[in-house]
Parts: sequence; structure tokens; C-alpha cells
Amino acid sequence: MDTPTAANPPPPTTSAPPAEPSYIDYEAFLSPSFSPRTFANTLVRATNNPTDTPLDLSTPLSRVLFDTQEIDAHIDALATRAAGPLLAHTATHTAASRRILAALQGQLDALRASHAQLVSEVGAKHAAAEEVRCVVVRLWGALRLGRAVGRALLLGRLLEAQWAELFGGVEGEGLERVDVVTVLREGVVVRVEGAVRETAERVVREFSVGSAAGSATFAQSEEVRARTVSALTALYLLTPVGGKAGERWAPVLMLQALEVYLRSALQSSIAALARALGTLPSLERTLAEVSARCQNVVALESVLEGTKVPAHPLVHGAQGVATAPSGNMLQPLLAYLETGSLASYFWRTMASSMAPRVQEIVAKGGVSVRTLKSNRQSVSDAIRECVVRGSQLPNVVAAAAAKGRGKAGGTDAGGKHWDREVAVMVGSVVNNLGR
Repeated sequence: MDTPTAANPPPPTTSAPPAEPSYIDYEAFLSPSFSPRTFANTLVRATNNPTDTPLDLSTPLSRVLFDTQEIDAHIDALATRAAGPLLAHTATHTAASRRILAALQGQLDALRASHAQLVSEVGAKHAAAEEVRCVVVRLWGALRLGRAVGRALLLGRLLEAQWAELFGGVEGEGLERVDVVTVLREGVVVRVEGAVRETAERVVREFSVGSAAGSATFAQSEEVRARTVSALTALYLLTPVGGKAGERWAPVLMLQALEVYLRSALQSSIAALARALGTLPSLERTLAEVSARCQNVVALESVLEGTKVPAHPLVHGAQGVATAPSGNMLQPLLAYLETGSLASYFWRTMASSMAPRVQEIVAKGGVSVRTLKSNRQSVSDAIRECVVRGSQLPNVVAAAAAKGRGKAGGTDAGGKHWDREVAVMVGSVVNNLGR
């Protein structure tokens, strides 16, 4: 026999008294085919003649109400007689449920504590480990790319140097007319140099250490810096040698790639600021984006200043290199752009392009122009803040510069050295608004 347990208490043992006879046909009401409409129709027909007009509905209604009262009284009688066993059965079930809940509560508490400990000990460590893993994977990718670029450049330059030596002697006379040599140069050397150059130019174009929404992490900025230095070195070494007699050699490919980057940042900033001046509510967000672009330019300046020019195996001392005695990559670019700093070049070039844009906006007239003129002072203050903020190094790059990896020339944390750039930018907008 099964022994009753606390979870499954036995049903009440008190037997119910025999049901009292009733005139109500319970089987008819409990039948699956019972239809209230059919029952009502039958009841009306039993209490009326088909020819009666109008029909008497009070009698069938009283019959239904009487049957309802009879069933209600029967329910009360059954509930009263079985109240004790029902309550006892319910109390037994309730007590059993409470005992089960009390027994499980301790296990649930222990499970919650174990889960919390697992989250604190494993979850945080896993998140940190995942972040480190991502950084290591990216650094390894950058290192592997840099090594591949270095090997390709070394092989290419060795081949080019040997080729130059052969042409310089009697042994190399007529070598350019040999088909296999021509195929080697066009099919291998030129193709590899083109792929390396394209990759390096793309890396320079994509240089960025942050945006208006936030800056990159230190590890990310170091990865960007390593990739950029490798790309600039590749472009420096890939620049052709052997121009006109007496002409001073310069790393043209590197300078052109940097100029394209600066031109792209300037064009985007000029177009965005011109649109924002026409829709003043978007001016704050646009100036944040412009200052972020200039901060990237300042960060690039820091990278260039902290990177020494590589030794070019084909540049002879007689030709010279268009660099200052410091020997970094920044000096050729500053000489090429004829400026003292990239931040100054950015703001002065942008200001020279903004003046005609503002004049066009004013010439069109309308509500936007009147709004712009009425907010002249706030626009001036916003542009001033944009220039000062954009001329500073991003925090993550400034931290690296503090460790001796270079600093941006002419940049001051307080923005005191940028008064002329502030005046030029503010004047290019405010002075062209008219009255």
C-alpha cells in the first residue's frame, strides 16, 4: 500500500451522505448536446398553447427561477455538510506546501549565493580576459602586417638596388631588352609595390584616434599609431629616386597621402559647418565633429613628429633629403604645406573657404539668416571653443606624448597659442554676416 506523504495528503475519509432525490433532470443539463435555446423553446411550448396570443412568459420564467433556487439550496446543503472535511483537506495541503517551500528556500538561497559568487569571480575576469584577447589579436595582426610590409619593401629595394648596379656596369648593358627581366619587373616588382602603396595610402586615409562621441582606448590608439607609422615608412621608401640633376629628393608619396588626408578632413568640415550655419540647432553637434577632426590632425602631427625618417638605401648624400636636422617625418610635411603646424594649417585653410560660404548664405536671406545674425555672439563663442578644443591633443595621445613619444608642435593645453587661429575662424563667419 502507498503511504500518504506530506506532499500528497490523503483525501478526506468522511463519506458524503446519499444524495437526496430531486425533480431536476441533472443528466439533461450535463449532456454535451444540451442547448439553452432548445430547452427554452421546449419550456415555452409546454406552458402555452400554440394559438395563444400573446404568449405567457411569466410561467416558464418562474419555473427557471425556481429550479435555480433549488440548485442553490442543494449547493448550500452540500457545502455545509462537507465543510469540515474540505477545510481539513485544504489545511493539510497548505501545511504540506509550506513545509516544501521551507525545505526549498535554503537550497534556493544557497543557489543564489553560488551564482552571485560565480558572476563576481568568473564574469568580471572573463570580461577583462576577453578585452585583453581582442587587444592581443589586433596587435598581432598589426605586427604581422608590419613585418610583411617590411619584408616586401626590403626584397623590393634589394632587387632595385641590384638592378641599378647591373645597369651601372658593363654587365648590365642591354639588360632592359631581355624579356624575362621585363616580365619580372612588371609582373612582380611593380605589382607588389602597387599593392603595398595602395594599402599604405588606405591606412593613412583611415587614421583616427576618436570622434565627437568619444576617444579610442590607449591600446587602440597604439595600434592605430603602429599601423600609421608602418604605412608612412612604406610610402617614404617607395618614393621613386632619380629625378632631375641637382633636384632635391623628397618623399612625394608620403606627402601626397598626408595631403589627401588633410584635404578630406577639411572638405568634410567646411561642408558640415556651412550646412550647420543654415540650420543653427545643429551647429553644436557639427562643431564637435569639426573639433574631433582637427584633434585627429593634431594627433597625426604628434605621430609624425615622434617618428624618425627611415634610412633610404637609394638616396645618396649628394641628393639630400628634404628634412630638418631633427630627422622626423613632420618636417617634410610642414615644408611641403608651408606652415608652422598642422592645426594652424587646418584652421586657416578652413577659414579661407568659409568666408565665401557665409556670404552665399547671407545672400539667400530668410529666417535662418536672421536667426544667425541675432545669435552672432553665441556663434562666435561656439566657434572659439571649437578651435581651442580641436587644437589640443586627444587625451589618449597626450598620455603617450607625456611618456616621451612625441608632442604636437605649437599645441598648448590651455589654447593660448591659438589666438590668431581663433580670430581668423571667428572673423570668417561673424565678419561676413553683415548687420
